[in-house]
Amino acid sequence: MIEKKIQNAIDKINILSKKIGLDENREKTILNLEDTDTPNRKLLTLQSGDWENEEPWFMVDKDGKIHTILSLDMLLNIIKSLRVAQEENFNLKLEKSIWQNVPIDFQDVWVVAMDEIKKQLKNSKNARSLNIDIDRVVKDIKKKHPNLFLNIDKYLFQTNQEDTI
Repeated sequence: MIEKKIQNAIDKINILSKKIGLDENREKTILNLEDTDTPNRKLLTLQSGDWENEEPWFMVDKDGKIHTILSLDMLLNIIKSLRVAQEENFNLKLEKSIWQNVPIDFQDVWVVAMDEIKKQLKNSKNARSLNIDIDRVVKDIKKKHPNLFLNIDKYLFQTNQEDTI
């Protein structure tokens, strides 16, 4: 029973490792977590790998649920990477929204948009949970500052009038 549970966990860990880009050939540390007679103690048994292997380590509990063990440094690096990715994603969305509205000077619109976003964050009681609608921000900027954007309708209308003359 325990061996089947561990083998199932190892199979899942191998699939997960592949998905997150861990080297398939790298030996993984897999631990089995068992109950003891003492309620506030558990027993960790090395099932595969080595106590000196790189992180993450994987731990299988009595229900076959897989847990990971990371050092604080590795966890902080993951959080930092997620924040960088989140910022890059935000910047790309803002850039896309600005370009879709045909700015005359992209950089000017970017600065105004960032000021508006900072103002919204400052006025929010809980800035972390604020969900900014980037498209709405850019559309509001376009309404307040039409001189920052090319008016395609006006341009097309003028071009059509010139063609008829």
